[in-house]
Amino acid sequence: MTLYIAREGSKLWRKVCMETSVELQLLLEKWKLLLAGLIFQYIHGLAARGVHYLHRPGPALQDLGYMVLPELGKERGYISESLFTVIFLSFVLWTFHPFIYHSKRFYTVLLWRRVLAFLVASQVLRIITFYSTQLPGPNYHCREGSELARLPRPESVFEVLLINFPHGVIYGCGDLIFSSHMIFALVFVRTYQKYGSKRFVKLLAWLLAIIQSVLIIASRKHYTVDVVVAWYTVNLVVFFVDKKLPEMPDRTGGSPPVLPLSVKDKDSRAKEENHKLLNGNSGETADWRPQLNGMHVENGNHVHSEAMLNGT
Repeated sequence: MTLYIAREGSKLWRKVCMETSVELQLLLEKWKLLLAGLIFQYIHGLAARGVHYLHRPGPALQDLGYMVLPELGKERGYISESLFTVIFLSFVLWTFHPFIYHSKRFYTVLLWRRVLAFLVASQVLRIITFYSTQLPGPNYHCREGSELARLPRPESVFEVLLINFPHGVIYGCGDLIFSSHMIFALVFVRTYQKYGSKRFVKLLAWLLAIIQSVLIIASRKHYTVDVVVAWYTVNLVVFFVDKKLPEMPDRTGGSPPVLPLSVKDKDSRAKEENHKLLNGNSGETADWRPQLNGMHVENGNHVHSEAMLNGT
C-alpha cells in the first residue's frame, strides 16, 4: 500500500512539474496582457471608490424586486456574500485543475487571459454607466443617517489611491448599475459552460447564478435593474468578445503543447516542417503516398509502375 501511494505520488509530482513548465512558458509570453487585466481590477475599484464621493443618500427608488422579495435584513446580508465567495473560489480552483487531473481541456494561463478580457470589457461599461447617473444606494450603510453614506473630501491623493481597502470596497455606495458581483458570477459561469466537462456542474452553476441574483436583491445591495442589466450586458459582452479572441487549443485529444518544451523540441519541429516543404507537402495536408515522376503511386499500380521503369 505504501509503495502504491509513493508511486502515484511520484506520478502526480511529475505531472504538476510538467504542467508548471508549460504554463510558465505561456506566462512569459502573455504576462503583459494578464498584468494589464489585473491592474484594471484596481482601476475598477478606484472608480467605484471615486463615485462614493459623489453619492447623495435619499429614499430608495420604487423597485419591483423589493415588492416581491422579502428583505433579508442587515444581519443576514452575509448570505449573498458567502454564496459569491463559494462561486469565486470554486471557479479559481477549477481553472488550476489541469495541474493535477488528466482531463486537460485548456491551458490555465490562456483561460485567465480570456476571463480577464471579459471582466475588463464589462467593467468599462459598468464604470461609464454608474458615473453617468448616481442613484441613492439601497444598501443599509448607504441610506440617510448612516455615517458611511457620504464620504468627506479626501485629505490627500493617497487617501483616494489606497481606496481604504478593504473597508472602502465592502462599504461602497453609488456604483449601482450594474452589479459587479453579477459580472464575476456570469463570466465564471459562461466560461465553465464552454470549457467545463460536467453537465451537472453546468446546470448547478446557472442555478447558483440565479440564486445569487435573488439574494443580492433580497439583501438590498442593488436594485433589480442593476441585476437585470448585468444579465444581458455581461452575456452579450462575453458573446462578442469571445468571437474576437483566438480560440484556445483543445487538449482533450492529447494535442502537443502550445509552446515547445525545449530547444531540442523546437529544432525537431523545424526540421519536420522543412522536410514537408522539400517534399512539396504542407503541414496540414501531408500526403504519405510515394510519388513517381510527379504522379502518386497507389498500391494497386505499384507493379505496373515498376514495369514501366524497366522498359517493359
